[in-house]
Amino acid sequence: MRREHPGKPYCHYADDGLVHCKSEWEAYYMLEKLRKRFSECGLQIHLEKTKIIYCKDEKRKGKYPNTSFDFLGYTFRGRIVRNTKTNKIFVSFTPAVSKASLKSMRAKTKCLNWRNRTDLSLNEIARRYNPVLRGWLTYYGRYCCSAMDPMWRHFNKTLVAWAMHKYKHYGGHKTRAVKFMERIAAKEPYLFVHWKSGMRGAFA
Repeated sequence: MRREHPGKPYCHYADDGLVHCKSEWEAYYMLEKLRKRFSECGLQIHLEKTKIIYCKDEKRKGKYPNTSFDFLGYTFRGRIVRNTKTNKIFVSFTPAVSKASLKSMRAKTKCLNWRNRTDLSLNEIARRYNPVLRGWLTYYGRYCCSAMDPMWRHFNKTLVAWAMHKYKHYGGHKTRAVKFMERIAAKEPYLFVHWKSGMRGAFA
């Protein structure tokens, strides 16, 4: 790419990569060039995963079958955004955490079984899991931070379930447990990293 196509931006991580092209013709041309180059190196492009994507946004209004793609845990697609300077709402082709990444995070949280760790205090859960939550927030929260809300709600609900198992007077009383966790979040907003960032509600 640097030698033969220096004018085309590209990036890659391990076996995933992107090449930015200015036209559909250029994209097909590059795809063929890459196929030949991979073949020369004894490699093969994954035919199912390799696609030409139309980056549809406010200015690009053409109709094409593929208008989104996943890369490094993000989904890139057209989204409604707001210009912070003019307050204008428009469609921009931007990244946000992918559904697959959210599913993986929820699965990890469920696997660690925090809801049944009645041997731990809330402070101990925070100490053990905050490094993980902070990593997710730092990486996936960089773009379209609100897309992480489903994960934060999932973890908050896990804490409600923990309270119902931990304390007998909350067992079978979800509403009471929700209010209990809401009070803690209001009193100690820095206990969990996502609470600190503003995602303290939605325990129900």
